Amino acid sequence: MLDKKNTEVKLTALIGNGVSLDGDFTAQGSARIDGCVDGNVTVGGTLIVGATGAINGNVTAAAAVVGGGILGNLEITDRIELTGTAKVLGDITTSVIVIDENAIFQGRCNMHQTVPDRQAKSKSARAVKESKKSAKAALAEALKELQEAENKELQERSAVQARNAAQEDAAKNSAN
Repeated sequence: MLDKKNTEVKLTALIGNGVSLDGDFTAQGSARIDGCVDGNVTVGGTLIVGATGAINGNVTAAAAVVGGGILGNLEITDRIELTGTAKVLGDITTSVIVIDENAIFQGRCNMHQTVPDRQAKSKSARAVKESKKSAKAALAEALKELQEAENKELQERSAVQARNAAQEDAAKNSAN
């Protein structure tokens, strides 16, 4: 049997259509359920729940392809796929999830991802904002000092020009 990634899945257990199991079910390898399990299901490999399969209990597996119904929480290590005929009512914890069109999933999904702390993010955003403000203030102060230096230089030039003009006038007056 092939899964969606075209890798071989060797079934070690099969619960066929019309078979009902009352109690927990455990399989070391991969398993396919086309019947009904009223209890928790633990599978070491890939769990395949066919379109006629139903599980009323929590599920733990390395990977799963679900086409039937599950009423319970799922803890899937690697990847879960909900086909178009799937009906899952419960929370899913997994690394990768694929949900086909028309699949029904009602619950929460935890993707094993760490989300940055909002407070830390807002603190770092505030720090960046404050840094920008202080950079703007430093730039404004530098521009102000530059303007003051230019004004002082302009005043000195004006004073020198005024002195030179006064000296020229004095020289003209003494020559006359």
